[in-house]
Amino acid sequence: MPRRCFRLLLIVSYLAAASQSGRAAEQADALRLTLPPVCYAVVGEPMSIYYDNIVLTEKHEQYRFDIQGDLGAAESRRWTVTPKAENVDDHVISVSVSDMTGRLIQRGKMVLHVAPADAGTGRAIRLLLVGDSLTHQSIYPNEIASLLTRPGNPAWTMLGTHRPKQAAEGVTHEGYGGWTWELFVNQGPDPAGKRHRSPFVFAVDGGKPRLDLDRYFASACDGKRPNYVTFMLGVNDCFRINPNDPAAIDTGIKAVFQQADKLIAAFRKAAPEAELGICLTTPPNARESGFETNYHGQFHRWGWKRIQHRLVQLEIEHFGGRQSQRIFLVPTELNLDPVDGYPANNGVHPNTAGYKQIGASVYAWLKSRLEESQP
Repeated sequence: MPRRCFRLLLIVSYLAAASQSGRAAEQADALRLTLPPVCYAVVGEPMSIYYDNIVLTEKHEQYRFDIQGDLGAAESRRWTVTPKAENVDDHVISVSVSDMTGRLIQRGKMVLHVAPADAGTGRAIRLLLVGDSLTHQSIYPNEIASLLTRPGNPAWTMLGTHRPKQAAEGVTHEGYGGWTWELFVNQGPDPAGKRHRSPFVFAVDGGKPRLDLDRYFASACDGKRPNYVTFMLGVNDCFRINPNDPAAIDTGIKAVFQQADKLIAAFRKAAPEAELGICLTTPPNARESGFETNYHGQFHRWGWKRIQHRLVQLEIEHFGGRQSQRIFLVPTELNLDPVDGYPANNGVHPNTAGYKQIGASVYAWLKSRLEESQP
């Protein structure tokens, strides 16, 4: 082969490889494989990672997912595990995403922590759940209560002023439909009585209503402080952001975090020993029909998916790595089936099975914290 032709062949091969590499990088950036640093499971309780919930795509079926570890099994839409007693430990889970030709696009890792079934036995804990309509429905709080009532668990008390009719015995919380971080921080008493005030905000004689967690605990909780607080907020805060404007998404989410930081700081001051769990925002129904039924074309599944996925990324970035401040991520976005965990006619509110999966995720995090603090 003439030298000139050989050089030309090398250049063409290099350019082709560079082009393939560039396309792979573009796909990885678009796919945004997103994993929390740690996810949690409990001996005897199923826990899953749904592929659709960890990547940003309209159709996860167009990709191949390979999840490797020393336990668990892959299924068509998820990786799942029901740990045994001998699995109590930390396990590194590796996730790889490839296109349908087998070409690797992106990979990541996280730790699966398996807690023992009897973590916290013989103790007594107080738990406060703060959230929006997902909490108001009381199904995942009921599931947490049901799981905590099984043998091997601590005695438990739920704090809160809100007890909807569907709440099980002993279940109370601070969950209200349509609520946001900002409303919990700022919504004071309404003289006309047409709106509900934040349970944490109180009128001050001659002054502006203010956030006062000490007063809340004194008046609503008999002076008791929680050992654990979870926050499941974010949907209403971000739902109306323009999904076609990435800069607007980031700006909107960061403004939400300013309000979240105020509420978390107030809890940190009033309940310094409490462990605070930030629930990562749950994914949408996999079907557009749920959004069409609810919003009649005004909001779409792919629009909210783009916002929600970015919100989870930034929640991990903003709230992660703060264990020394007793602030933890609760990966409620992983173990929620976006198909069978939702009714066909709702975009963001799961069915009973989906809510129970959320409850199981919060329970697994609680058990890990109980194990960690075991005397």
